[in-house]
Amino acid sequence: MENPVLIFGAKGLGRVALDVFQRNEVLVYGFLDDDTALHNTEISDIPVLGSTDDDGFLKLIGKKCEAFVAIEERSLRRNLVDMLQEKRKSQPVNAIHDTALVSALADIGHGNLVGARVAISATATVGHHNILQTGAVVEHGAVVGDFVNLGAGAIVGAEAKLENEVFVGAGAIIMAGVSVGKGASIGAGSVVIENVPKGARMFGNPAQKIG
Repeated sequence: MENPVLIFGAKGLGRVALDVFQRNEVLVYGFLDDDTALHNTEISDIPVLGSTDDDGFLKLIGKKCEAFVAIEERSLRRNLVDMLQEKRKSQPVNAIHDTALVSALADIGHGNLVGARVAISATATVGHHNILQTGAVVEHGAVVGDFVNLGAGAIVGAEAKLENEVFVGAGAIIMAGVSVGKGASIGAGSVVIENVPKGARMFGNPAQKIG
């Protein structure tokens, strides 16, 4: 990556992204965050420059800087992605940890955070603006949509499919061939053995619908 990166979000996920970029020897220009208490502070010598709607810094994106959205709350993340695409005609870059194992035969979109020791196998497909936390696994032929959150150690089995906006908690397992509908939520440690309908909340081993 030739240009430096401007990270949107200076809290937990932003600091993970900073570590990923620095480990990959990518220059981070600074952070933008809407928490004014963080403005004019530094995180590991990287300044928090202003808010996420600061036109003075936004105008750099696409010309002198790349962007990465490091905000866990999905609706805020989506709003920022939409703004960057519409206002700056720019797609956020990927942040892929140097210890992640990503097959050259996998298909990965843009704006993804791929954490430490994540494994993405051959012929897997990972869409856009997803968060794959430490140690998550996407097995061969699996499909992960857009704006999906995979918790630490979560496993998406071979040929399984996660639609957009799915949340999978830490340590949960989506068994091979299972489909999970848009916006569904899988509780931490659950084992999903059957298809999950759109918007369902699932928990347990085997996972059952709750709420």
